[in-house]
Amino acid sequence: MKLKPVLQILLAFAIVAFGYLSYQSIMKPINFGKIQKQRYEKIVNQLQDIRKAENAYKEVNKKYTGSFDTLISFIKTDSMPMVKSIGSLTDEQIEAGMTEKEAVAKGFITRDTIMVSALETIFSKDYNIDNLRYVPFTQQQSEFKLAAGVVVTGSNVKVQVFEAKVSNMVIFADLRDEYLDELKEENGNRIRINKYPGLKVGSLEEANNGAGNWE
Repeated sequence: MKLKPVLQILLAFAIVAFGYLSYQSIMKPINFGKIQKQRYEKIVNQLQDIRKAENAYKEVNKKYTGSFDTLISFIKTDSMPMVKSIGSLTDEQIEAGMTEKEAVAKGFITRDTIMVSALETIFSKDYNIDNLRYVPFTQQQSEFKLAAGVVVTGSNVKVQVFEAKVSNMVIFADLRDEYLDELKEENGNRIRINKYPGLKVGSLEEANNGAGNWE
């Protein structure tokens, strides 16, 4: 028995629709993975820059800061000590086995401590430090969460710590509706293994030497 033309058309539409949905169910997680990789790479780079800035701030102030205003102001306006060497080993001294330490002791090389702009020391004079607080891909609408504190180790030692983080819900806020299922699955997988559902560097709960959760 032959199908009527209308039923044939409806069946064809159903087949096409099923094929499209099947294709989408395969491609959506793949596309989300590509977007995630691209965004994570840029955000990780910025978290590493925050870590550099925090370490420089601690070197001068003996503690970390939980304020981007304070951190950015330090990088923009403060200076850091840098040891400048004057002179170098000659070929004859190197062949004779003289070390740089020995050359300094004998006065062939002198060292002087000078103060250099924190911005140029850590980054470069053209680095846009004002953007350090903003999460990439959010059009400067969202900032990293920054905090600092002290933890006591098992051996009863007080250690200065800091933490900068951003959740996946913020990282993918503009894509939340389109990739909500993929985002929920990603966060669920991380939460199940007691991992932060996003990216962060440092920790307020343990002295982890400013490690990132991607390392």
